Amino acid sequence: MTVNISQNPEGVLTLTLHRPDKKNALSLAMYSQLTEALQQAGRDPAVKVVVLQGSASCFSSGNDLQDFLTAGELNAHHPTVAFLYQLNAFTKPIVAAVAGLAIGIGTTALLHCDLVYAAPGCRFQMPFSQLGLCPEAASSLLLPQLVGYQRAAQYLLLGEAFDTDQAVAMGLVNQQVASTVLMAFAADKALALAKLPAAAVQQSKALIRGKIKREADKVIATELEVFGELLKSDACQQQLQGFFAKK
Repeated sequence: MTVNISQNPEGVLTLTLHRPDKKNALSLAMYSQLTEALQQAGRDPAVKVVVLQGSASCFSSGNDLQDFLTAGELNAHHPTVAFLYQLNAFTKPIVAAVAGLAIGIGTTALLHCDLVYAAPGCRFQMPFSQLGLCPEAASSLLLPQLVGYQRAAQYLLLGEAFDTDQAVAMGLVNQQVASTVLMAFAADKALALAKLPAAAVQQSKALIRGKIKREADKVIATELEVFGELLKSDACQQQLQGFFAKK
């Protein structure tokens, strides 16, 4: 399996990205697994909290571009698109544990998580423009809201990488945690949430994030439209060819 799914009796569902040979790059199958797992978790009253994690050394190296390009138009049937909308729509808390690489969707997905904990020395990066593409997952809305326009431009236009210390300083990450205890720490935080009255937690999330969620839904659609146009451009095709040649 490429996404390992487990649930404890306390109501914590853990989704573990497990594709070590590809540094947890997200394939179409993984997107579908994640979407289905979130849908089921949203319907299941026994699930109170979701933990999203990779391995102790790598969260995700981003989208598996070769796989992604085989899925055709970026419509509601595209596994990546379905995941983006489901992630934004999810009503229960998501706790993320991040180690090593968090590239592309590995960073933008964190903007939809409620609590994020990261090991020292992580590399966060959103290199969309470097590939001739544009932001995704409503990052063009959520990142400037979180860190301010200039810093968002630094990371979305230049595509510069940043580390865990910077991620904590800008508010993307709640806390830096030693890599040896990262997973256990995130699990403890998830358990603390799961022990609280579920309705209170979910209604609080809805109040905090409701307006943002509605705006993000529209921005995701706009980003996908532009993304699809750029994907067909000669400039993007040249950048992608160069990317695949390097790999």
